[in-house]
Amino acid sequence: MNYRKLFREHKIIRDLSLVQFIAYFGAWFSNVAIYTMLVDFGSTEMAISVVTAMHFIPAILIAPLSGAIIDRVKIKPLMIFLLSTELLMTILFLTIDNKEQISFLMILIFIRMSAASMFFSTEMSLLAKLLNGKPLQMANEIHSIIWSFTYAVGMAVSGFVVNSFGHKTAFIIDAIIFAVALIVFIRIDFVVKASQTTDKIFQLIKDGFIYIKNNKLILQLIFLHSSVGLTSFDALITILAKNEYKYIISVPLAIGLSNAVRAVALMFGPMFISKYVTKENLHYLLAFQGLAIILWSLTQSNFYISLISLFIVGLSTTTLWSFTYALLQNNCDEKYIGRVISYNDMFFMLACVVTTLFIGLMASLISTDIITILLGIGFLAFAFYYTRILKWI
Repeated sequence: MNYRKLFREHKIIRDLSLVQFIAYFGAWFSNVAIYTMLVDFGSTEMAISVVTAMHFIPAILIAPLSGAIIDRVKIKPLMIFLLSTELLMTILFLTIDNKEQISFLMILIFIRMSAASMFFSTEMSLLAKLLNGKPLQMANEIHSIIWSFTYAVGMAVSGFVVNSFGHKTAFIIDAIIFAVALIVFIRIDFVVKASQTTDKIFQLIKDGFIYIKNNKLILQLIFLHSSVGLTSFDALITILAKNEYKYIISVPLAIGLSNAVRAVALMFGPMFISKYVTKENLHYLLAFQGLAIILWSLTQSNFYISLISLFIVGLSTTTLWSFTYALLQNNCDEKYIGRVISYNDMFFMLACVVTTLFIGLMASLISTDIITILLGIGFLAFAFYYTRILKWI
């Protein structure tokens, strides 16, 4: 099976992919505007890292509740409500005018990312109910390729828009993009088996936690997937643009181009790597990711050469994400899929938050290249860890 055949045989995957494309483009489009706004306000490295972390924290805090809700309510009305919330919060970004309003900005980001996180978990639960095995892994890869493409194009285009017209214009365009995504999703017609669960929300939360606690394989796979959180480089790229690259290129362009180059690699990587990866050799890909990050650390002093290294870093990330996610989806009982995926996203986002705050805290103590090397070593450690747990898989 290839991607074209998957689209042809499963119209719902094609329709959902279109919504992903539009909504994710909007999400990344506003990120450059947010980070540029923080730099324009004269924010510290720690403030930048905290705002960046706010993109991940909601998934951690709401995971138990969102998983229970996903396993309890109808999927389509829930997803419409979540997309509408993202649209409203994006419009409210236009009210941020100065440094004193950063706290309000974090609240808006928290609400928007809470909705985005639950939307993502709902969608991944839906995919697991519609597909399994290789088609499910390929659907994950399509999802990740779309994420990467929109990340690349959204960041790059936004960098030029923010540089030319300012961050408020970017927020207006972003709101329009989310409105289009909402309209497209409402028009999608799909039916999935209704949940047979009648337990109360808190009972569902408790049962889900017990299921994960008693299933060693699920626990191992959740921890393994969280390793990809070490690639949360947004704060690191923003700090490099603010402190190093501003003398070479404008801050928004440095942020946009850096993320765009990395995202192009995220998009094309699985097309060449995915077919060679199996559960028996996954540790080699983890090790490659670690070594690529270390290579990037050695070239950060030169903006244009660092873009080449950043491209290499991105080649293996998408496959790592989609393969480890599929391992979890395929080994989870359907009754618990929403809760397991939400807890998985919670651990993944926790890894993103820890990585982001680590970058912010260490930026005032050591150089960015040393920080990057430590992140690379983290992947080498996960490669060794995977060889220890392979027997469980």
